[in-house]
Amino acid sequence: MSQRFGGRYSPNASRDATPASGRHRPHPVGARVNLLFVLPFIFAIKAFFQDPAGLSLHLGAFALLLGAAWLTREGVLAQAAYNARKLAKRPAIPRKMFGSVLTGLGLGLAAAGTGPEGAVVLGALGTALHLGSFGLDPMQDKTVDGIDQFQGERAAQAITEAERHLAEMQTAIQRSGDRSLISRVAQFAKTIRPLFREIENDPRRLTAARRYLGIYLIGARDATVKFADFYARHQDKTARSEYEALLDDLENRFALRRDALLADDRVALDIEIEVLRERLDREGLRRDS
Repeated sequence: MSQRFGGRYSPNASRDATPASGRHRPHPVGARVNLLFVLPFIFAIKAFFQDPAGLSLHLGAFALLLGAAWLTREGVLAQAAYNARKLAKRPAIPRKMFGSVLTGLGLGLAAAGTGPEGAVVLGALGTALHLGSFGLDPMQDKTVDGIDQFQGERAAQAITEAERHLAEMQTAIQRSGDRSLISRVAQFAKTIRPLFREIENDPRRLTAARRYLGIYLIGARDATVKFADFYARHQDKTARSEYEALLDDLENRFALRRDALLADDRVALDIEIEVLRERLDREGLRRDS
């Protein structure tokens, strides 16, 4: 059975629907990142078999390495979000680089008891291995050719805020305790994101879609927060139906707005082609086949 645009609640054809192949993009936080949270506990356990000085050094190493693991995970997530967009600002804080530094400091502190040379060598090795495994953070903003920086920054900021509203909706609906509602909100987010991608492709479209990324999503977020708290207490089926109808209506509006943007593109292309044909006719360069 064909899948409608953006999901089963959208009125348009399956132009951009994701095939129901069961394949999912792997989560950016993989086994390497998770392993970073395990290794610090080796030093925490060893700390209690040391003298007071060794105890302090190993607990300090534990704290530094745990902080490095957290920074690395956040840096990997930030880079995954950066890579997924055509228009994005570089991360404000180079978390993976800081994670590399803290890794080196933690390992160096743990080896301080063997002397300064061993601490420096192990610390430098830890930093280098971390950088080799996770790389550097993105250092430049991603822009679209032909679009000035101001327009690009406005569009990137609007999309970032819209993603934050979606994240808050998904966090709030968790309080309902209903797995189908949680999946429904996740589907809602997936359905409306194609509009975000159209704005990334051409930030000049932001003006035509600003209230969708702002007013409509803020309203959806606020409604989700109120509904989730109410439904968790009362399990009201009427309220649930009204909430799902709200999501259906918003999905339709977002899909229609995206279609309108694409229609504008087609009109603009037709005008360009017609102007070019007229110019070729005037210059006698056009040959009819």
